[in-house]
Amino acid sequence: MASQLSSTDWDMITLHKIPSIKFLMSHPVHFLSLGLGSGLAPKAPGTVGTLVGLPLFWLISSDAFSAQLIVIASLFLLGVYWCDVTGKALGVSDHGSIVWDEIVAMMLVLAFVPKHWLWWLLAFALFRLFDIWKPFPIRQIDASVKGGLGVMLDDLLAAIYAIMCVKIVIWIN
Repeated sequence: MASQLSSTDWDMITLHKIPSIKFLMSHPVHFLSLGLGSGLAPKAPGTVGTLVGLPLFWLISSDAFSAQLIVIASLFLLGVYWCDVTGKALGVSDHGSIVWDEIVAMMLVLAFVPKHWLWWLLAFALFRLFDIWKPFPIRQIDASVKGGLGVMLDDLLAAIYAIMCVKIVIWIN
């Protein structure tokens, strides 16, 4: 049976295998790329990881907008490395338990949203919509750019879509 499975089949099996707490704690990079443990959620780890972005953004929300963007850009660049290392260790570039990309992207969206729970709720919903739906060109980039950059880039684009939609809603109101 095992010899009949293609590498794509094995990738799909591995995508659904949740890393252990032992793996999470085996290296600080794994702890971070697995979203401080949120990536171990047995159901919807991307959504759980996205939720982690809210309190992390709250920690920098009183900083100047430019400082927020510097922090978020730094976390993005670090995430490229962290997600690459963890993806290689798991044997799948964009393993479902790697959620640092959702965390950083959610933080970016929140930087452009008024500080009110209704706006944060809309931002969360829009980001998850675009992250799951992957409209053009997100799906194409997700399929063609591999490694840590690919992991981080598709969520950055989903964040940009969410920001544009929130800005339209703000403009309409």
